[in-house]
Amino acid sequence: MGVRRAVEMAWRESSLPEDSSPIGPAVYTLGPLIHNPEVLGSLEERGIKVLKEGEVPPNPEKATVIIRAHGIPPMAEAELVRRGVRVIDATCPNVKVSQTKARFFAERGYRIFLAGEKNHAEISGIRGYVEDGSCYVVGNPEEAEKAASELYRRESGAQTVLIGQTTISPGEYRAIGERIRQFFPALEILDTICGATSDRQGALRELCTKVDAVIVAGGRESANTRRLLSLARELGKPAWLAETAGDLPPETGIYKTVGLSAGASTPDSLIAEIEEALKAFGQPK
Repeated sequence: MGVRRAVEMAWRESSLPEDSSPIGPAVYTLGPLIHNPEVLGSLEERGIKVLKEGEVPPNPEKATVIIRAHGIPPMAEAELVRRGVRVIDATCPNVKVSQTKARFFAERGYRIFLAGEKNHAEISGIRGYVEDGSCYVVGNPEEAEKAASELYRRESGAQTVLIGQTTISPGEYRAIGERIRQFFPALEILDTICGATSDRQGALRELCTKVDAVIVAGGRESANTRRLLSLARELGKPAWLAETAGDLPPETGIYKTVGLSAGASTPDSLIAEIEEALKAFGQPK
């Protein structure tokens, strides 16, 4: 939902119909709006440019910058506004909730554990709502145990809370929480995982009971797509990631039944394209 919403907002702000030439107003996104090469190419064709983190567009007073679904730190948004940029906030509502909760608990003196990928844009954005020194990013149970142990040695009576990246797997999130609770039994664990993420992972688990191999359609830079790929392999299935139909490996054809899953940012047209290519593997030459 959050990704689709951000793309739709970008289309509206560009003021360009699909069959128009790319000569609209100066519209930018702060970082890639979506982790899907096909959609990014389509946006670029319509004149929507990508800014790097910390970059300000030329002629900022005449520019519109769209904050992508992952969100950004509040200081970064404030700097754009200070430069005269018109800012459109397309942060996913679920991510916005995580940002708000992080600030809420930080203001009350809690030490905050963020479960997710250290360099992921969503985690960086949430960290911006918390003062330095009171936030710990943990990517797995081992990192969580180490961080909790270090905090316990310095501040054994700390109030703690766990916030998860919206695309983290429920099982991994629970395991991280269990390690932290070894040191802080009163740890508050917030339910911040996106419902779509849980649904996709649950559907993939069921799918893997019925197929011999799995193709995951989506961008290589997409965190939730990579998690689906990892999950399929953890469940013992040969699995590959395909950004386009051309990425399907030749060995796909040796399997009787192949399951197809897709990341949240994968457009329906690409899923259909890969599905048709998979069907062609079973047709006589």
